Formats: sequence, structure tokens, C-alpha cells
Amino acid sequence: MVTFAETTQTSAMALCEPVYVNSSLSPGLRRKKMLWQKAVKHVIVEKELSAQVGVEPARQIFVTDAYMQEINRQIRNKALRGVTKRRSSSFRVHPRGSTSSAGGTCHDYASDADFFVRWGHTVRGMYIPTLRHTFKSRDLEKLYQQHSSQQRRNSLAITSIIDAVAKLHVLVLYLALAPEETSDALLGCLTILFLILALFLCTVVLSCKDSMSPTWLHCAGVACWLSQTMQVLGGLGYGLEKDPSWYVLFSLFVTYTLLPLPLLWAMCAGCLTSVLHLMVEMTRSYSDAVLIRQVFAKGLLYLGMNTAGLFIHYLTDHAQRQVFLETRRCIEGRLKLEQENHRQDRLVLSILPQFVALEMISDMNTLEDDLLSHEVHKISIHQYRDVSILFADIKNFVLLSMTLAAQDLVRLLNELFGQFDHLAEEHHCMRVKLLGDCYYCVSGVPEPQRAHAQHCVEMGLAMINTIRYLRKRMNLDMDMRIGIHSGSVLCGVLGLQKWQFDVWSWDVGIANMLEAGGVPGRIHISRATLDCLQGCYKTEDGHGQERNEFLRKHKIETFLILPEYDDINMNAEPKVTKTVKTWSPDAPFGKVMDTNGILASFTNGSLTNIWHSTSKEINKRIRHAIEVRSSDLMHKEHITPLTLVFKDNHIEEKFSQMRDEMFNSNLVCSFMMLLFLMSAQALIPAPRILPAVLQFSVFLFAYMLLLLLALAEEFKWAPVVLQHFCCWIHENNSARNLLTLAALILNFGLASTNMVWCIVTDSGETVATERTAALPLTVCTYPEIFVLSSVIAMVTCAVFLRLNSILKLAVLLLAVAVDSYLIHIVFGSLTRQDVLQRSYHVRRKGISVLVMLMFIFTVYYNARQWEATARLDFLWRLQAQQEVQDMRELREQNECLLYNILPFHVARHFLERSKHDMELYSQSYDEVGVMFASIAGFDEYFEEKEIKHEGVDCLRLLNEIIAGFDELLEESYFQYVEKIKTIGSCYMAASGLAPDKQTCMDEWNHLSELVLFALAMDETLKEINRHSAKNFRLRVGIAHGPVIAGVIGATKPQYDIWGSTVNLASRMDSTGVSGRIQVPEPTRRVLAEWGFVLELRGEIFVKGVSERQGKVRTYFISTIRHKTASAAQFSRSGRDRKAGRVTLAGVVYGLLQAREKERTRETNRGYGLASPSIRC
Repeated sequence: MVTFAETTQTSAMALCEPVYVNSSLSPGLRRKKMLWQKAVKHVIVEKELSAQVGVEPARQIFVTDAYMQEINRQIRNKALRGVTKRRSSSFRVHPRGSTSSAGGTCHDYASDADFFVRWGHTVRGMYIPTLRHTFKSRDLEKLYQQHSSQQRRNSLAITSIIDAVAKLHVLVLYLALAPEETSDALLGCLTILFLILALFLCTVVLSCKDSMSPTWLHCAGVACWLSQTMQVLGGLGYGLEKDPSWYVLFSLFVTYTLLPLPLLWAMCAGCLTSVLHLMVEMTRSYSDAVLIRQVFAKGLLYLGMNTAGLFIHYLTDHAQRQVFLETRRCIEGRLKLEQENHRQDRLVLSILPQFVALEMISDMNTLEDDLLSHEVHKISIHQYRDVSILFADIKNFVLLSMTLAAQDLVRLLNELFGQFDHLAEEHHCMRVKLLGDCYYCVSGVPEPQRAHAQHCVEMGLAMINTIRYLRKRMNLDMDMRIGIHSGSVLCGVLGLQKWQFDVWSWDVGIANMLEAGGVPGRIHISRATLDCLQGCYKTEDGHGQERNEFLRKHKIETFLILPEYDDINMNAEPKVTKTVKTWSPDAPFGKVMDTNGILASFTNGSLTNIWHSTSKEINKRIRHAIEVRSSDLMHKEHITPLTLVFKDNHIEEKFSQMRDEMFNSNLVCSFMMLLFLMSAQALIPAPRILPAVLQFSVFLFAYMLLLLLALAEEFKWAPVVLQHFCCWIHENNSARNLLTLAALILNFGLASTNMVWCIVTDSGETVATERTAALPLTVCTYPEIFVLSSVIAMVTCAVFLRLNSILKLAVLLLAVAVDSYLIHIVFGSLTRQDVLQRSYHVRRKGISVLVMLMFIFTVYYNARQWEATARLDFLWRLQAQQEVQDMRELREQNECLLYNILPFHVARHFLERSKHDMELYSQSYDEVGVMFASIAGFDEYFEEKEIKHEGVDCLRLLNEIIAGFDELLEESYFQYVEKIKTIGSCYMAASGLAPDKQTCMDEWNHLSELVLFALAMDETLKEINRHSAKNFRLRVGIAHGPVIAGVIGATKPQYDIWGSTVNLASRMDSTGVSGRIQVPEPTRRVLAEWGFVLELRGEIFVKGVSERQGKVRTYFISTIRHKTASAAQFSRSGRDRKAGRVTLAGVVYGLLQAREKERTRETNRGYGLASPSIRC
């Protein structure tokens, strides 16, 4: 957008589009414009990322079929799990040493297993619990304990509440509903005491400030376990005095699932409770064979509970650690995204000042996403009045470039211009551009400076002081010519490639001519600058008109500054009172790392002080995320509190498609519990043996069928159809739920079948009390074994972790309703058989129903915890994937910007080099073509327009011309041509800068390519002339020979080339003729061999060359022979090579496709998905 802003007025003024804008624009041009838009917007739009210390939950999370297939593939692929220690997340952040898609390199990402001391093993898709499933890093383990402490504290409180409520019900049962004839007051007091202890522990856990400490929670968990174990072993309470088995099972389950104990501690506590209780039971009934069978049956059930608890604890902890890792990965992705945004910020601000970027952002925000054709070439132009422009040129630089080595020359320029950059900051000047050995800056932009002329003079004196100190120290014959003029300027960015901030005006041209007509070691100023200085400096007549034709033609009066005191001290080290991060004040001309520091921040070799994604920084942000409870915020944002389903139906659908990597383990664990139930029922059988054997056979066969369906894909010998069916089951939530419900029905059915046989065979006869003891031990005479078996079956619901908690609750309620009915019938029968012990049987029945209700609440709470964990895991995965995808796109965009600042091979050098490589980039070339192309007559046209205050329109036309030239570089014919920069209306390009060229005659195809590019530029200018009714002509100078290339600049890295060849090409342009291409004699010989026809112009004087070698014979390129086999072959080979070249347009087109996908997502309620497809 063209804007017009003065120093005293910041409002933008829109200008009309001129008639010369071409309505037919190439896709490449539009893509480059879109790239620039996105890059500039990122400077501010993403700025708030650096202010966020933690990681905030995304308000919109995208999930695609491709991502779901990747998750399922990794879960299914055994190579990513188990022994190979590879179960990585599906998307990873680029490691520091890698490159993005342009590089095409492989990535060796760290897997989840690399974080753990021991990852564990899987056998046929089943997890084998390991005791050392902890993080290697102590800091990470400590953070995980802090991360899970809130949940564990709540679980401990819930355990105490359930325990207290159960004791309250037991008190009501024993004291009100079915009191004993002679109640034991001591047991009642102990029950009340432990009830109070449970409530006290709950209160302390919820109110104590230290209760979030993992160590404190471990101690509280041990205290809770000790309390329960003491009650079991001592029978210290109502309901525990005769048969505390029900309370043992409760204690075992909460020890593994709710108490905040590590796995090893939980195993020791569970086993100790079971063994001690069985030993106490054995000592009481060692002489009674019937009671011994009861003890063994209980032991089998205790073993089943410990087994289930082991699996539940391990798999739950495994899942919680996975959520923690996904949170960490999301934070790591955010850190890298910040780093990429920081790089893009510096990339954009290396091209143009921040005030221009902000203005462009403000204008772009008013545009639609799809740019209209007449908006593509709009530019941002600012006008500033009352400014001073300084041009400084190094005397004898051409001789230096011929005598110094490439690395030495680049280091010299980098150190010198780096010092100038810091002097500019100190003296309120802004560097505009580097033109070879020319440095020019402006004071009064963007902030108005009343003393702008004085700032420039002080800047010039400091520059002379600096270069003379360097000349003295390095023994080099060099000095500075400085010209200063005051007036107004237009500033902005033109073109589509190699963007560089620049200033234009008639006053800029005068300042340039003041430098050209200046005196080495002196500051040459104009009358306008002298008036602005208001007598601050003594001056003398500059006689500039005698040394420069431009000054003489326009009768510009000039002066030279005469310092009143010895400002220029050759022996004094130059001082910089204001320093910035990239400059080393201890070694003003030592080995600095300023340019490398900036370029390192653009590439993967970032310096240690530029946004390192170190573990320390990540842990710091994890700690902050724990403090602000990011997981709770994520839960609140995306999950319905009551049902725990996702608020977005699409995410819920995709979540149901994710494989359950623990399903096989869950199913095998439930089968093991079925075996324990069978074993216990074998010890305490049904009244009839034959039906029991039959039912065992049926249940075993049904379970084997379930296992076959679930594990078929783990066996290669299984039929392919069965393997595909198994894969479909694992990736379909409804199918998994059907198998899970079938397994639960089998377990509940096995636990209840014997009781049904008891009811069926009950004769209803009343038997005397003394005969009851003589009855055989069956489930009918000891229904508590049925209750304990039903509890084990209820725990099977907890084993299936991915089963929806609401569905679990429904299954549990249905099972408890059926079991309660059976209990009511059985205990009613026992009451009828033993009328004298009616209260005793009522208490037994009450305890039986109570324990099942306790397990309903306990299992349901555990299920909600796990389901919330699984869903948070899924959300964090999706957000991490979204962060990484944004980072990857931004990194590719940053590389595109880097390619637009530096040539492709130079950008690749910085992208691929080691982060410890801090050498300045420099390269020596023997055979390079250099071209300067000036638009003849444009300066006069600009002068006329500026007088009429139409300078902005003039620059719009110049932008159209330069953009047309830039667009030619996308053609396959010009792949070896590299734009260097623009200098006003002069376009500089070079060929043959690729460092891997072979030294053969075919190498000179790049020089013929450069000539073809100049001819194409001329045709482009003619086309623009037709649309704009202008008559500009192109004046071109081309030379070839050795050059030195490098990247310099302390704050704005810039690629440039130097040498006598560059000087000669520039003189070929400045001494040339409009509409013609002028070349020297050596270049003519090469071009003649490539089919070009040249005509002799004659011998001319060339400044910088003729002083040593005499006049230079030059030629004009006339035409090119059409029958040139080599040229034709070159054109074909150029197209072939171009096909494999990674171009800016191709990459940016991918960015536009991503933007279109984002627009599609917004249209489809935030998601853009293909049709679902599940492949196995």
C-alpha cells in the first residue's frame, strides 16, 4: 500500500493507482507479495508469544485424518515400541541441526523412551509393568511429581471420604438397623475413632499448604494405608471383627489406584496387607479344613486384586507420564515457534526499519486476504523533511580489493561498517544501505532531529577518526570521502527480490555527488547543510564544482568542515559510548561475531543467547504451566465437565478413531482375573459340580474367542482377513466397547452364576441352627465369596481404562442391582434357615451391599480420572502437532525470506553449517559476470516530478519497473543470474556466483545468460513504457573477471561483491549509451564465442582503470546468431536444471495452499478434513 507520511504527520494518505499497472500478473509475483505480507504481519501478530512463559491451551484445535492415521500407525508399528525403545509422538519439532523441507535431510527425533530410566517391554502388544518407569532427569521427574500432585491429593481426599462414609453406614447398621443383643462398645468407639481420623486426614490434605509436596503426599498415603491395615489385622471396628475380607479388597484397590504411592511402594503395601491378613486367618483356622479353603479362596481373590491393581497403577501412571510428555512437547514446540518468530522478526527488520514494518502492517490489515491484481505492486513510501543525508566512500578501495585475500577483505569491511553502524546509533543516524565500499545514512528518520545536520557532521568526523585509526593500526592506504546534504527524502522498499530499504530524492543525489566530488579525510557539505549547522563549525570553500560535473552543472555551492580542535586523532582508539549486543567493545577491531550472530539467529545454528530450547528453559515453563494449571484450563476449554466428552463433536469423533494401545493389556488382565475367579469358585463351588464344570468351559471358550479377535494382528500366521478385522476393532471405539462389554459380561456372569444355582436348588426348608454348621462349604452357605467375586468383577471395569466412564457407571449400577437382588434372596434364605441369627445375617447383607456401593464410587472416580487423563493426552498431542506445524511453516517462510536476502548458495551455507562455525562468509571467484543496468532519463524524470511534489508516483513507476526485472529471475533461462541490489534507478546483478562450478569453457554459459537477462530487461522496460506512455531506455554495462563476495553488516546483514571487475562493470554503465549494452574487450571475446555479434565503440577513459592501464577499448552488443548449438543446448540444460531447483515461488505457493486450508477449516467450523480412511 502506498502511504505518504511526513515527520510531523503520521496519518496515511492513499494514492490512486497509475494507469501503467499491468492487469496480467504472474503467479510468482502474487506469491512473493503474499510472502512479504505474511512475513511483515508476523513481526507484530506473533509478538505476544515471547511474553508467554508457559503454554496456554488453544481455543481452536485442528485434527485431520492424516494425523489420526499417523498416531495409529505408530501405536500399531512394533518397531516404534517395546524393545526397540521407539514409541515417539507423531509429530516432532525440528532438531537444531536439521533443515526443513528444502534440505531434504532425515531427522533422528528423540522418542518417548529416551526420557525414561527404563521403558519396559511389550509382548504381543501387551505392556509388561516395570518398576523403574521413571524419568532419567531428576528435574523432569520432580516436575512430573508436582504436575500430578493435585490429582493425587484429590484422590487421597476421596479415599478418606469414602472410608469415613462407609464407617458411618456401618455404625448406623450396627447400632440402629440390626443391633447386637450385647453390643461391643469398644468396637463402636474404635469405629468412631478411625472415622474421625479419616475425616481429619481429608481435612489436612485439602487445607495444608505443604500437601502438594510429593514427599508429603507419599507420607500421607502411607499413613492412610497403615490405618486401614491396622483395622484389618486387629478387627478394630464394626464389620471387621469376624470377616474383614471386604475391607481388605477395598484397601488393596485404593492402595494401587487412589493413594499417592509409587508402584513399588503400592506393591509392597498391597502384598503386605494380603499376606498379613491371610496369616492371621490361618492362625485362627489352621485346624479347620473348611476354613482353610475359605482362606485359600480369599488368597486367590487377593492375588487377583493385586494383579489388577498392578496393571491399573502401571498403565495409569504410564498414561499420565505420556500426558506430561505431550505437555512438555507442546511447550518445546512453543519455544521453537518463538525462536522462529524471533528469527522472522529480525529477518524483516534487517530489510526495513521497524517504523516502515509497522506502517505496512497497519495498511495490510485493511486489505482482503486475496489481493486484487491492481493491489499487488502497492508499496509503502514515507516522506521526511528536514533531514540530512551522509554518503561516505573508502578511498583506494579498489586497490585493497585486489591485494587483500577474500576473508581479510570481508573481515575488514565487516569490522569497519560494523563500527560505523554503532557510531550511527550513537549519533542518531540510521544506516540506509551499503553500496560496495560506500556507506550512507540519514539523520532525522524516523524520529525528527532538530540537530540532524550536526549529527551527520559528528558522524562523519567519527568515521574519519575510525578509518584513520584502522589505517594506522593495519598499515593500509585508505581514507574516507564524506558528503553531507540536508533536505527531504522518500524512503521505502521496492521490488520483489533482495528487498532493501532505501531513500530517494533529489537531495539524496546531491549528497552522493558531494561525496564523489569530496576530498579524502574531509567532510564536504552543501549550502543547505551549512545553514542548518548555524555556525557550529568553521568551514572553508569546498570548490566542489571544480571536481564534479554534476555540482558544476547545477551550480551547487559546497564547503569543507574545518574542526576547531583536533577531532581527528590517528593514535586514539575510536570510542563507542553506546553499545549493542552484537558488538564487542573490548576489541573494536578484533574478531567480532556481529554478523554471524544475526545470521545465526536466522538459521539453525542459533547462538546460545538467542532462544535456546534447552531443558532448563522448558522445565521453567513447565513449572509455570503447573502453577497456572494449564491442564485444568485445557480441560475447561474443550471437555464437558459432567460427561467428559469433547465439546466439539468432530474432535470426539477423531478421538474415538484413535487406537487403544493398552487394550490388549486390559483384555489379558481381565482374563487373568477370570482365572482367579474360577480358582476361587473351584475351592468354594456351587452345590452341583457338573453345571460348574460346564460353565467354566463355556466361559473359557468365549474368552479365548475374544482374545483371538483382539490379538490376531500380533501373529503373522493369523489369516489376513482376521488381522484386518482385528485392526478395525482396535481403531473403532464402538467395536472395542463391544468386546469390552463382552469381557465384563463374562466376568460378572462367572461371579453370579454359582449364586443363581444356589437359588435354583434352594428347597426352602428351614434347618435347625445346630445343623447349619454341618452343611458343606459352598457359595450357598458362604455367600460372602460371591460378594468378593462380584467386587473382583467390578474391578474389571477399572482395568479397561479407555471405556467411557458413563458406560462404566451404567454397567456397575446394573451389575450391583442384579447382585443386590441375588444377595437379598440368598441372605433371606439363610435368615429363614437360621431365625435366631437374623440380625447377624442382616448385618452380613448390609456389609455386602455396602462394599459394592463403595466400589461403585471408587471405580467410577478412578474411571473419570483416567478418562480425563486420556482426553487431555489427546488434546495436548493435537496442540503440540498444531504448534509444530505452525513452526514448520514459519521456518520454511523464514528460509524463503533468507533466500530473498542472500543468494541461494549463501543461505544454504548458513542453514547447513555447524552452530559453532562463527567464521564470516567470504568467497573468491575468478570468473564472474557483473552487470549494471541504469534507466536512462529516470533521474531527470524524478527531478521534474519532485518539483511538482509527485515523487511518490515516480517511485511507484520505479517499483513497477524493478518488479518486472525481478520477475524475470524466475525464468528457467536465468537460473545463474543473481540480483545483488538496486542503487536508485540502477539494477545490479551478477552471474557465475555458484561456488561449485567446474572450470571449463561451458562455465561461461552464465555470462551469455547475463546478456540474455539484460536483453529481457530491455523488453520488459519497453512493455512498461507502452503502458505508462514513457520513453525510458536501458543503459547496461557488463564486465567479467575476478570478484570477492561476502556477507557484512552489524545490524543488517547484506550480501555484496567487490573488486576491479565490479568497478569496471559500473563504469561500463556510467560511460555507456542509452539503449545499448557496453562491454570491455575481454568480455567481447567470450561473448563472441557464444554467438553474440558485437560492434566496436572505441577507446574511452574509465575512472579507476585508465589511470593505470590507459584507455579501455569497449564494444556494444548488436545481436545474437540464431544458429548457435551451444546456446540452444544451454537453454535446454537450463530448463532441465531448473526443474530440480527449489525456487522461492514454489515454496511460497505451498504457504498459500496452507492458508487456503486454514480458510477451509474456518468454513467447516474450524476444521478442514478429508473423508475418513482407516488403513491397516
